[in-house]
Amino acid sequence: MAKNILICDDAAFMRMMIKDILTKSGYNVAGEAENGMKAVEKFKEVNPDLVLMDITMPEMDGIQALKEIKKLDGGAKVIMCSAMGQQAMVIESIQAGAKDFIVKPFQAERVIEAVKKVVG
Repeated sequence: MAKNILICDDAAFMRMMIKDILTKSGYNVAGEAENGMKAVEKFKEVNPDLVLMDITMPEMDGIQALKEIKKLDGGAKVIMCSAMGQQAMVIESIQAGAKDFIVKPFQAERVIEAVKKVVG
């Protein structure tokens, strides 16, 4: 059974790129969101096996969205993504419950490696 993944990034081309990487590896993209608020709504709607979450987004950032998703489902699996490899954000994400962290620009192998590590 293909794992359902929710992609959350404010840049449409990034969502498209991630979707392409995932679908080529046999994963199913259950939904997309362009900001943290939409990600939380979509999470409730599609109940994905995994969320790939950008950190820097309008309306609600990825770390806040991660915290909201964890409130809804303590077992939720979230991998954070960001162009800013800022140590503080990585640490805050992990403390908030993120399972892994991917830095942009993405390498397809790294994305799949992180996904496999978290959901198989």
